Amino acid sequence: MRSRPLALVERPVPVAGPGEVLVRVEACGVCRTDLHLAEGDLRSRRPLTAPGHQAVGRVVRPGGGDGGRVGVAWLRSTCGRCRQCARGLENLCPESAYTGWDADGGFAEYLTAPAAYVYPLPEDAPAETLAPLLCAGIVGYRALLRCDLPEGGRLGVYGFARRRT
Repeated sequence: MRSRPLALVERPVPVAGPGEVLVRVEACGVCRTDLHLAEGDLRSRRPLTAPGHQAVGRVVRPGGGDGGRVGVAWLRSTCGRCRQCARGLENLCPESAYTGWDADGGFAEYLTAPAAYVYPLPEDAPAETLAPLLCAGIVGYRALLRCDLPEGGRLGVYGFARRRT
């Protein structure tokens, strides 16, 4: 396997389109999918796309100034009309688009995202603590919702973390 390390490049601040917000990134987690994209194991849908779908940042208001804190996750958009969307299976939507794969993600200083697909986040938690919740946290929460757990039942979710020393 040939390594394709990431490279630092300078780009202009993107412009949010209709229905989108501009987000100034505070922190972004690193998911295995990001590594697959960086290494070329998963072919990018758009050349030179900045990976990163666990982004925490602030909405930049038109004309300047910061807005609220938001999170930007893997699922960037869907059609909202197909059978999969109607059943709550948006990730299977044939028109789905993904942060860091179809559009620049949180490894960039700024990103744009559809306003309907950003999550409001609390101000009182560190951005680097919130970032992993936008991937692993969503996966675990979705599993909880879908497992039809009986009242009082338990669901085990595990993962691995490395503490900085």
